[in-house]
Amino acid sequence: MPVHVLVLNAGSSTLKYQVVDPSTGDVAVRGLVERIGAVVADHDAALGLMHDDLERHGVGTGDLAAVGHRVVHGGARFTDPMLIDDAVVEAVEGLSDLAPLHNPPAVAGIRSARREFPGRPQVAVFDTGFFADLPAAAATYAIDRELAARAGIRRYGAHGISHRYVAETVAAHLDQAPESLRQVVLHLGNGASASAVRGGAPIDTSMGLTPLEGLVMGTRGGDLDPGVLVHLLRHEGLDADRLEDLLHHRSGLQGLAGMSDFRDLEEALDAGDRGARLAYEVCCHRLRKYVGAYHALLGGADVITFTAGVGEGSPRLRADVLRDLDRLGIAVDPELNGAPGTGARRISPAASAVTVLVVPTNEELAIAREVVRLLA
Repeated sequence: MPVHVLVLNAGSSTLKYQVVDPSTGDVAVRGLVERIGAVVADHDAALGLMHDDLERHGVGTGDLAAVGHRVVHGGARFTDPMLIDDAVVEAVEGLSDLAPLHNPPAVAGIRSARREFPGRPQVAVFDTGFFADLPAAAATYAIDRELAARAGIRRYGAHGISHRYVAETVAAHLDQAPESLRQVVLHLGNGASASAVRGGAPIDTSMGLTPLEGLVMGTRGGDLDPGVLVHLLRHEGLDADRLEDLLHHRSGLQGLAGMSDFRDLEEALDAGDRGARLAYEVCCHRLRKYVGAYHALLGGADVITFTAGVGEGSPRLRADVLRDLDRLGIAVDPELNGAPGTGARRISPAASAVTVLVVPTNEELAIAREVVRLLA
């Protein structure tokens, strides 16, 4: 029987799960429980539904080597995967201020899974881990140094599990050593982030102290003049809770166009919706800025890679983000870009100085491999 790892990604109202063979990447079971807190009572109930699904597919507790959990924020304390015990759970919960949408449901999922699978080792894999060793110039905010140190304020990044997996997959796909490549990775989904990776290690990333900074996202606006928040606090009467709600739920595509799903945005674009057009143009403008900035930081990129749901699924966005960048050696071939495909593939002309790829991310497989590596 292959060694399987159950990988859990718990959100506030969802539970995604996969049973993965880390050595082959084969998936024995995958599923999604939705409407936790409404139709499904809580994460314990969601784990029960998942357990029933595993049994229907012939996967019992004895078939699982371990359980791996995606945790968005590890702060300064957790830079590597950790075997979960009570102290780790408490510490992850204590970091919820840095990722209020993500860490609390992850903790709920961990607690439920520990009750559901008490005899199996459980491992937390952190999205911030890949960026733990960013250069000081990239990780440091230019505010009072002593205050920043006391409050733990620095750039932590996010989506690191995906960025690491994609950067490694790019090197393998091109049959080159990671150490030889300068890469820009664009993880574009409902949450979105960019990274500059040189020699296999990140030198910058767009998300910051929290997953709010950087690119335009489904409900998060990314980069914002901090003076905007002070202005809203003083002149619009928004307190901290209302500002947090604005930043997490009523910004980005949702704030500009009234919709957070990029597929809906593209449909509205085709229908001539002006709000959708503005939201799309702001999104592309921000992406182009980061591509250019990271191209400069790397001293010239060798590869630009699109990944995650929007990055993999929107030829229009890929073409518009990289349009008219020929002087930087960047171009997109319309036929290659528009052709259907499911695996890693090139979408730039063969003669381009910079290779442009679409590479599907696989965070579940990456987590499963990290779990096995730690337990070994």
